[in-house]
Amino acid sequence: MVAAAAAASCHSPARFAISCSAASSSAPGRPLRVAVVGGGPAGASAAEALASSGARTFLLERSPAGAKPCGGAIPLCMLDEFAIPRDLVDRRVTRMRVLSPSNLAADFSRALPPGAHIPMLRREVLDSFLRRRAADAGAELVPGLVTSLSLPAGPADPYRVHYISSSAEGQGRGVLEVDAVVGADGANSRVAREVGAGGYSTAIAFQERIRLPDAAMAYYDDLAEMYVGGDVSPDFYGWVFPKCDHVAVGTGTVAAKPEIKRLQSGIRARAGPKIAGGRVVKVEAHPIPEHPRPRRVVGRVALVGDAAGYVTRCSGEGIYFAAKSGRLCGQAMAEEWARTGAVTEAGLRRGYLRRWDDEFLLMFRFLDLLQRVFYGGNAGREALVEMCADEYVQRRTFESYLYKRMVPGEPWGDLRLLWRTVASMVRCGVIGREVMRLRRLELQA
Repeated sequence: MVAAAAAASCHSPARFAISCSAASSSAPGRPLRVAVVGGGPAGASAAEALASSGARTFLLERSPAGAKPCGGAIPLCMLDEFAIPRDLVDRRVTRMRVLSPSNLAADFSRALPPGAHIPMLRREVLDSFLRRRAADAGAELVPGLVTSLSLPAGPADPYRVHYISSSAEGQGRGVLEVDAVVGADGANSRVAREVGAGGYSTAIAFQERIRLPDAAMAYYDDLAEMYVGGDVSPDFYGWVFPKCDHVAVGTGTVAAKPEIKRLQSGIRARAGPKIAGGRVVKVEAHPIPEHPRPRRVVGRVALVGDAAGYVTRCSGEGIYFAAKSGRLCGQAMAEEWARTGAVTEAGLRRGYLRRWDDEFLLMFRFLDLLQRVFYGGNAGREALVEMCADEYVQRRTFESYLYKRMVPGEPWGDLRLLWRTVASMVRCGVIGREVMRLRRLELQA
């Protein structure tokens, strides 16, 4: 319902061009003009920040009724920080279960603070709400596919965004002339390619939405499950996350595309009788970035969200980081324009990238390290699940995840954790090898 309302509210004529004066990038007395390409959490948040500051903002989205395949978990702090209405939340997860390759389970909920939970949403609902709010702030929603970006000849010239309209009012080609561009168009960002932002490796997220019988759905009422193992993903994890009337069952991997079906069969087999009798109502797949792009700001073009590579490797989390990066970027553009009457690469690096890196770079590096240590084989995954049962680990994890802050640890607690990690890695090396041997025998049989 929300998605339909957002789609219906989009408006753009088949041919849309905005003329620019010669002093395009520095024109006191007129509003900043920005094209935001991509209408997910990153683009919608950037558009809202820009429009709220008085900038003339165009939010281009090729498929307003669609959504990226996603587990849909967000940190608790995002509800207040981004004023997400509570009625958009499908489930309030208070129990998180992590299962090892040998199906040993760690209930990751003993250290959950009182009253805290992990909100679960559907992306089509969240994205539509954020786009509608950007429109309410003054952004102009333009349904259409961006085909190319004409770069300016000089610092006073505009960017020209070429697109094919998909408006209900009529299809056709259009051009937007703007002072700056925000690329929020996902892992395969056309904006990033047009400005030479550099490539990066991507993973594949594959997900089935499965409607379960009532009794099975009741089992997942406030429970989310994560499965690790080479059978569900060689470098990530599989998940069963509850939504309003179904569960999202999926996996992610950098493996070749033909492997994804085998890995999805693996997560379905591991979940087994808990999802038996379910009916698949939707199948989704989408690329997700493995690391930040080499260049996230090029000239007056800034990349945010998946286009910038803001997905953590260990947890695969990206919704909060997308919205946060979009807001920071939009604010940086608006602030520089208000102060100097221009948007510059130096200003974006200072006002956007430096703020982002100061707040999140350490967290991304830490989670990247965890992925390298624990996801290299089944031995490491067994050790990871064993560590997840530790109350100190759970408390530190929830402090970081729910409220998005890296909290200094307790010296003795960290020392004990280091010793337990080493011991777990050694002990689980034997378990991991045995699991792999049994898997090979099972395949041979």
